[in-house]
Amino acid sequence: MSVLLVIPARYQSVRYPGKPLVSLKGPDGDKTLIMRSWQAAKAVRGIDRVVVATDDVRIRDHAQSFGAEVVMTSTTAQNGTERCAEVAEALPGFDVVVNLQGDAPLTPAWFVEDLVAGLRAAPEADIATPVLRCDGRALNGFLADRRAGRVGGTTAVFGAGMRGLYFSKEVIPFTGQVYADDQPTPVFHHVGVYAYRHAALRAYPAWPIGPLEALEGLEQLRFLENGRQVLCVEVDGKGRVFWELNNPSDVPVIEAALAAQA
Repeated sequence: MSVLLVIPARYQSVRYPGKPLVSLKGPDGDKTLIMRSWQAAKAVRGIDRVVVATDDVRIRDHAQSFGAEVVMTSTTAQNGTERCAEVAEALPGFDVVVNLQGDAPLTPAWFVEDLVAGLRAAPEADIATPVLRCDGRALNGFLADRRAGRVGGTTAVFGAGMRGLYFSKEVIPFTGQVYADDQPTPVFHHVGVYAYRHAALRAYPAWPIGPLEALEGLEQLRFLENGRQVLCVEVDGKGRVFWELNNPSDVPVIEAALAAQA
């Protein structure tokens, strides 16, 4: 099963314009966000090709300067999945396309490896995505964020065979219980990494945005709203900090995690 890994990266982020080119300090010096994301992608085993997908020449030129292959995509792509679909059209011949988002340089390599293995073991699934079981500390943090009107993360619920039922920026399922910080809970945090079968990904841009995707702002809901099977793969964080760079305030958090991993 041949695998293409795509790193979508756009300059015009609403919350943080230009963030792919933001510099992040680490034990190995200062490197941009897109370079660290590319290095994370290159560490994944079993990947046949890695490309950066962007619509901005500044990101293209910078990525090419450190040796990354770049595919230019349109400015009309509404999310990373649509950008990956454009790459799949431009680079046919791969069975699976992985979307490793360009703002998540802390993504462990085994998350992606587990997704690809999950698709191999579940031929009925169209897409695979990782979920992490929340402990009490994480769940309480999510609940505190919601009470304060903030989105602390996306949660997922799934049924038999780990088949995804729904994803939400609300905390689901409702438990009504209080958990100790280190106590496992029935709530799962969704991690925004995806492995798509080629046919499902190519079909995605032609589907209209459904009401659930529009309300939640979650691109994976388009698959569910069109009857496609989403496989949730439980992954082990192994004590690693997982954090995406969405706002300037996330920079010191990621830099601290890079230092800790060293």
